[in-house]
Amino acid sequence: MPDLTSSASKAPSPMQVIVVGMAAIVGILVVAALVLFLNLPDANAFNMRVERIFIENDALTQGGEIRLLEILAQSGTAFSDTLASYRFIIFVLLIFATALLIAALVSIVFLVTLARRMAEIEKSGIQVSSLVVSRDERIVQINDMEFKLTEAALETLSVLAEARLDDDILSGLEIESMISGKPEVDCDEASGATRIKRLRDHLGNQMISELLIKNIARKGYVLAVEPNAIKMI
Repeated sequence: MPDLTSSASKAPSPMQVIVVGMAAIVGILVVAALVLFLNLPDANAFNMRVERIFIENDALTQGGEIRLLEILAQSGTAFSDTLASYRFIIFVLLIFATALLIAALVSIVFLVTLARRMAEIEKSGIQVSSLVVSRDERIVQINDMEFKLTEAALETLSVLAEARLDDDILSGLEIESMISGKPEVDCDEASGATRIKRLRDHLGNQMISELLIKNIARKGYVLAVEPNAIKMI
């Protein structure tokens, strides 16, 4: 059976992925730039052709013929300048392409890393080191986060906290019965589930509230908090 711990430790880190990816991007673009620039025509190619015409046609002495050769020479110079500007534009575009690809790579690695961390959090549950419920002020403090709750939401949380202290799991029916004071036969599961939903809404962040208040299939609801971390005041 393969050693999962050693396999996980050998997995490349995000920084290694970024470095390798950047090197690959730069390498590909450098090769592409070399191929492109090597296949571009020589900036002096036109001037060389015009010079050849001058040399091979030294008999052209008429005013119009000389004027034509001068125009050709000027066109060669213009062509050379234009091609040089094209080379510069291509170089700048390659720089921009490199920067954009590197930025995209970093963003992708960041998103993948964030998704992995969120998956780990979802798998292991939220780590609550302290949960303080203040009935008088109707405030619950989870770690360093403070939430102001309605009376109904506070009652639901208090019932769940007391059940967690007793290591119990409460169904929606039991929650509704304990809060309303009615016998369980006069309550229904949906009312308790509604109270849980409202409590989660008051806690704000959906992922955190879902992980804090776990729903155990066919059993009920329980706080994913160690009993020694709960304090009722």
